[in-house]
Amino acid sequence: MKEVIFIVGPTAVGKTDISIKVANALNGEIISCDSMQIYQHMDIGSAKATAEEQALCPHHLIDFVDPLKGYSVADYREAALAKIEEIQQRGKVPVITGGTGLYVNSLIYEMDFNETIENQ
Repeated sequence: MKEVIFIVGPTAVGKTDISIKVANALNGEIISCDSMQIYQHMDIGSAKATAEEQALCPHHLIDFVDPLKGYSVADYREAALAKIEEIQQRGKVPVITGGTGLYVNSLIYEMDFNETIENQ
């Protein structure tokens, strides 16, 4: 995989602000890595980037899942990898930003959620 920047940490520590600055400095685009920000209509308590912040730099994987639908970390991994590839094909740098550790780990450690563990 080509260069990917990760900016991670807990809610309300300034990830959005720094990720916008980094993405703009490096000709990048932001991919949300937050298990709540993916959901439509869940704006309170999720610290989603505002419309104004999103206008400063392209943002992806925000507000795209209906909260009444099932969505797994495997679904996130598939969507994020597709966005990473799409951004890189445009010659830009993906900036993964968020605080959901399992989502981050699914990208860093290439977790396979289709494997099963056999009973021994």
